[in-house]
Amino acid sequence: MKRAIVIGASSGIGKQVAQMLIDEGWTVGLAARRDGMLMAMMHAHVDRVKVEKIDVTASSATESLTHLIKRIGGMDLFFYAAGIGKQNPELDETIELSTARTNGVGFMRMIGEAFRYFAAKGEGHIVAITSIAGTKGLGPAPAYSATKAMQSTYLQALEQLAYQRGLIISFTDIRPGFVDTDLLSGTHKYPMLMKPEPVAKAIMQAIKSKKHICVIDTRWRLLTMLWRRIPRCIWRRMKL
Repeated sequence: MKRAIVIGASSGIGKQVAQMLIDEGWTVGLAARRDGMLMAMMHAHVDRVKVEKIDVTASSATESLTHLIKRIGGMDLFFYAAGIGKQNPELDETIELSTARTNGVGFMRMIGEAFRYFAAKGEGHIVAITSIAGTKGLGPAPAYSATKAMQSTYLQALEQLAYQRGLIISFTDIRPGFVDTDLLSGTHKYPMLMKPEPVAKAIMQAIKSKKHICVIDTRWRLLTMLWRRIPRCIWRRMKL
């Protein structure tokens, strides 16, 4: 039986992907900072779903992840969907540092533990949601953009490390455009906003095909291809 861990499963894309894995017969360990929102999925599938409260910014998070892996009998897929992000053009220090702790330190803590587990096992699949925001420095959200770029680079580095060590570990970097989730709730209006369910379906397809990089959707794929080619001297003058 296939076994997966989903970090950040309480809402948004993480919740959608977790439900799809459950529906396809996976045994799934669900984790989030707010574990109460995961109980409904566990009660509906008590034989195949376990829940663990994990705050990725806490030093105890790796121990909690190890415990959850044991509770579901092992891990074949590690899906990471935890993260925060806010527009912060005023560079409020609290927002910037909180984003760095969650998207930076928390990400490395959890992905690193998954890598070590799969290295000991000899194989596995690490899938993480980064963002198209990591492909270019976005002035309205400096910390979010920077940490998403770090996440993609970290996955790329681990992929090279796994290959050099002869480990059969697959990596999938999921880069969605703007998705209509709690992360983007507020007064800001976002272009080409996507619904979580079709995004989750695209992610499931990327998991099954073990794509290295998956930009969702076609519109965002074309846009990121274009803006990567914009020279810095022009980019810094553009109003986002």
